[in-house]
Amino acid sequence: MQSHDRHVTRAWVLHPDLKNDPDRRPAGPALEEAVSLAAALPDLEVVGSEIVRLPRPHPGALFGSGKLEELGARFRDAEVELVLVDGPVSPVQQRNLEKEWKVKLLDRTGLILEIFSDRARTREGVLQVEMAALSYQRTRLVRAWTHLERQRGGLGFVGGPGETQIEADRRAIDEQLVRLRRQLDKVVKTRTLHRAARKKVPFPVVALVGYTNAGKSTLFNRITGADVMAKDMLFATLDPTMRGITLPGGQKVILSDTVGFISDLPTQLVAAFRATLEEVLEADLILHVRDISHPDTDAQAADVEAILADLGIGAQTPVFELWNKTDRLEPERREAVRAQAGRTEGLFALSAVTGEGVETLLDAVAAQVDGVRSEQRLHLGFADGKRRAWLHQQGVVAEETEGEGGFDLLVRWTPRQERQFAGL
Repeated sequence: MQSHDRHVTRAWVLHPDLKNDPDRRPAGPALEEAVSLAAALPDLEVVGSEIVRLPRPHPGALFGSGKLEELGARFRDAEVELVLVDGPVSPVQQRNLEKEWKVKLLDRTGLILEIFSDRARTREGVLQVEMAALSYQRTRLVRAWTHLERQRGGLGFVGGPGETQIEADRRAIDEQLVRLRRQLDKVVKTRTLHRAARKKVPFPVVALVGYTNAGKSTLFNRITGADVMAKDMLFATLDPTMRGITLPGGQKVILSDTVGFISDLPTQLVAAFRATLEEVLEADLILHVRDISHPDTDAQAADVEAILADLGIGAQTPVFELWNKTDRLEPERREAVRAQAGRTEGLFALSAVTGEGVETLLDAVAAQVDGVRSEQRLHLGFADGKRRAWLHQQGVVAEETEGEGGFDLLVRWTPRQERQFAGL
């Protein structure tokens, strides 16, 4: 093989379907999602995938001995090098399975981390991923030292590598985490400055959110004409992408594309990607993009709503729901979806691929962004120059007269601008 040929890893995806799991998801769509996740990694070829029904997980190796042998034989025949388990695998289970099957194994968190590290573009994204990966590794140190034990071939070191090695590794990881956290604080500070600079732009912010692969980036490209990486791939966007656009009524808004949400996102990863979702906290309007052709679309929407609530996005930010990918529906269902959108306020049926329904959406965004502005009369003393200058910078002053002891102003502003003004 020539050196420039890239090695493609042969992978097999397993979705353990646990009979008594209270959070059990429909196994078919779950497996399909796991296969798409795997496909999001370069140099990986999924050569097989299957659902493994389990009455309960086996503590030592997840699967019972019969199943282990049967799967092992299948992996050998297919020359599998990597097994992806769509679910949590404990460090002990991982070690035992790798030993039994002689393959590398990743659980769902490990796989998502791999994708995140492959995709992160901004300095902050990269740091967040490194921190999440280290926290994850820290819980897996048992694996690191049993691996050392095998390498040493049992030469009878007193007590083997023992706890001390783990402690040393843990300390090294903790020190690295502290270093990364410091770097991250610096980066976040500078981003807060950028955000502060953007707040001076008197444009409302419209944020696209949605389950991964719902078509957000395709819609973003359709609206902005930008070429954001929009592949039919999970997690194609990991860093917030912002573009200024002019709406049909001539208003300017900033459109922000965010990372796709996913069910069972491990907590350390939610933390890692707060970064990409912070833009949403600043938004004047949220567009929740749904893949209406997906069999699990309702569960996906519920996941997105739960994460938004987690981030503290409450009733104060209006949300439009966009039923995307209508082009994939059967004609009858498409008509029903269109009719429902026509009747329901804040609901839009569209196809980001064909552009159908996008104009209607943009008109509604324009009306909403205009409609969120309220009028208020303010009196500012002469000493209040800084706050008065801020109002003018924001472009919200409709009229102003100089009166007794200061200025009387009529302002038209968004709730966000009103909150910012109160904090000045």
